[in-house]
Amino acid sequence: MMRVVLPLCLLLASMFARGSEAAVSCNAVQADLYPCLAYVVQGGNIPQSCCTGIRMLKQQAKSASDRQAVCRCIKSAVGRVSYSPTYLKNAATLPGKCGVKLPYKIDPSTNCNSIK
Repeated sequence: MMRVVLPLCLLLASMFARGSEAAVSCNAVQADLYPCLAYVVQGGNIPQSCCTGIRMLKQQAKSASDRQAVCRCIKSAVGRVSYSPTYLKNAATLPGKCGVKLPYKIDPSTNCNSIK
């Protein structure tokens, strides 16, 4: 189950990363979004620690390069596993439910190079 859910959380992280040299590692992305796994898989209530992780990741990834690096990390992980449309839908709802506004939607087809 972790092989399916973790890549979705990584995909989610790419959407929160904001714009020089990438300062956010894949390990940081995973750590910030780990609390979101239960919601992505099961739905229900979003743990506060998940929303905190999303906000922290957004604050850490300040440059376009940071955001693009996070996106590439996520897309690489997603490319190695299959995922459920339900998991993707749950991941896509996290920003709004955590009160984080994003100018794009969470989707595995996101063009990382277009992230500003």
